[in-house]
Amino acid sequence: MRRVTFDLDVLRSFALGMELGSFAKAADRLGRSTSAVSAQLKKLEEQAGTPILRRLGRGMALTEAGEIMLTYARRLLELNDEAAAAIHGGELEGWIRLGMQEDFGEVLLPEVLGRFARAHPKVRIEARIARNTELLDRVSSGRLDLALAWDAGHGLPQVQHLGEVAMCWIGPAQSAGQWQRDSGEPLPLVTLEAPCILRTAAIDALDRAGIPWRIAFTSASLAGIWAAVAAGLGVALRTPIGLPAHVRPLAPYEAELPLMSTLGLHLHRAEAEPAAAIARLEEIMLQGLHQFAGLAHR
Repeated sequence: MRRVTFDLDVLRSFALGMELGSFAKAADRLGRSTSAVSAQLKKLEEQAGTPILRRLGRGMALTEAGEIMLTYARRLLELNDEAAAAIHGGELEGWIRLGMQEDFGEVLLPEVLGRFARAHPKVRIEARIARNTELLDRVSSGRLDLALAWDAGHGLPQVQHLGEVAMCWIGPAQSAGQWQRDSGEPLPLVTLEAPCILRTAAIDALDRAGIPWRIAFTSASLAGIWAAVAAGLGVALRTPIGLPAHVRPLAPYEAELPLMSTLGLHLHRAEAEPAAAIARLEEIMLQGLHQFAGLAHR
């Protein structure tokens, strides 16, 4: 088999186009013409020796080969960017205060901090895991530089909508749960302490569907939520992000619970033009998010 060396500039246009949902937007972001990006995609398909995109309505979708290519493109670009940052890493110094929801603490934070620390060892990071209200309060008061938070309808001046994450009902991994809609018993809910966006969304959805409910368990942390759900004390409304092995999303037919929509994910900044170190951390965090969070763009 002939050896193929993929062009990183081409891979960057391809990956950015898929991230933004439009190759025209990618061309604009990269300062290229749409025709130039189209030529790059044609070159990538020639190098791959197989189609990576297919027509889907008015847009484009990935083929099976395209899905594989996108995974490797992101990995190659991350390694390239990390190498470039590491070479110049000594130029960045300072202190960054980062906040995020507990959902992202175990799955995103270790990778982000690890990648950043390897490339920029002189930058000190203070990370805080907290609830939405605290995160927004700390950004607005200047006690956090960056915060990853759910869309609670309280926009701060420097906010970026990153996408939408599906909400789903969560039950124990080993059984379908004991509650049935026709049982006559209220649905046992496992929730975080109020105020909680997902707690409110669950109650509103159940009330609209005419399903009786009761709060069976409350916790100050997600660890408590997962333990209670796994023990069969009730069901919780969360997202698929960061689920431990002993719980799972419930299929709609299992308990006839309301179908849920999505929850917006926002990145809040304390400053409109952050320092170089903060901008670099943001870049690494967004790369990690798009790999595992299943973000959908509106």
